[in-house]
Amino acid sequence: MAQRDLQEWIKRLIVERRLPPGASLPTEPELMELLGVSRNSVREALKALQAMGIVEIRHGFGTYVGPMSMAPMVEGLAFRTVAAHYRGEDSLRQLLELREAVETGLVARLAGRVPEEDLAELDALVGRMEKEAGSPDGSVAAATDRAFHATLYRGLGNPLLGEVLEAFWEAFHRVRTDLADVPQDPHVTCRQHRDILDAVRSGDAIRAEQAIRDHFTNIRRRLTATPQQDR
Repeated sequence: MAQRDLQEWIKRLIVERRLPPGASLPTEPELMELLGVSRNSVREALKALQAMGIVEIRHGFGTYVGPMSMAPMVEGLAFRTVAAHYRGEDSLRQLLELREAVETGLVARLAGRVPEEDLAELDALVGRMEKEAGSPDGSVAAATDRAFHATLYRGLGNPLLGEVLEAFWEAFHRVRTDLADVPQDPHVTCRQHRDILDAVRSGDAIRAEQAIRDHFTNIRRRLTATPQQDR
């Protein structure tokens, strides 16, 4: 049996048995007997699936269903962006535009629909940004910005969407740290997040979409103004 077929069989087993993350899988000898293949073939298939986050091998304990996280996607996006940057491509901007396309397509759906408890949390996060902007360091923490966007889209009730947005965010900020020291005007950052929140709270979908576009336009301008490292 080909390696790809082995991997597909194990994936199908997880689906058909409705196994959740953390559930135990058949042992290597059991898989060898079920599939009629060698131990080495089983191990290679499991290693490949582990790299995708589909299974988790705990040496001395067994094999379990993996977390099925977006970590492989983050690694792929981050590596692709760095590699393309050193080939002379404007890859950081491309990754930013990918995230912008997703968020501008979603924010209009949120206008007037964000739960009160989430609006209160968003208010608190913008307040934290304003405090950070007035601190001696004078910059809005990436974690605060990240929490704002995660809370904003939580109201859509789509966990997969949240994971994808987190993956885009993680890849962009990991690569940005590696490739560019992007300056910020913390007061502009605060005002733009306040504008997004006000538009969403008011139920004005057009204004909400424009506020998101303005926010990303500001980031793009900062990227353009930042000298890139030698390629």
